[in-house]
Amino acid sequence: MKITVIAVGKVKETYLNDAIREYQKRLGAYCRLEIVEVADEKTLEHASEAQERMILSREAKRILKHIKEDACIITLEIGGKQLSSEELAAKIEGLGVQGTGHLIFIIGGSVGLGKEVLDKSDFALSFSRMTFPHQLMRVILLEQIYRSFRIIQGAPYHK
Repeated sequence: MKITVIAVGKVKETYLNDAIREYQKRLGAYCRLEIVEVADEKTLEHASEAQERMILSREAKRILKHIKEDACIITLEIGGKQLSSEELAAKIEGLGVQGTGHLIFIIGGSVGLGKEVLDKSDFALSFSRMTFPHQLMRVILLEQIYRSFRIIQGAPYHK
């Protein structure tokens, strides 16, 4: 299975990059992982609704360039469905059994994801109703994907 993580913005903190590299290495045993970073737009602290829509639209265009038609698109959204680790593992395994060979997880920027991207989503996933920094979310997502594969394999990491 191929898994692509499309994320808005760059990870600047060394400790987060170290964690990302660790999970990339671990996931190599289970899937082909690709991480695609698209440029984020500078967001003013008190941006108007119109400015935020423009930011979302510009970031969406960058994201959409990397979406493949044959992939299952999973967007990370606060309002998405919350799953346990076991349920996420079952979802990934089920998609694979159904013949889905490519999953794309999309992490938005500081103002979220544009409508153009949300309209392409096959599944909206939420890790919490809380807001997390999108750079940290990348680590959390990779860890949960790794945990999912370990659950699917019946390996002890999950315990």
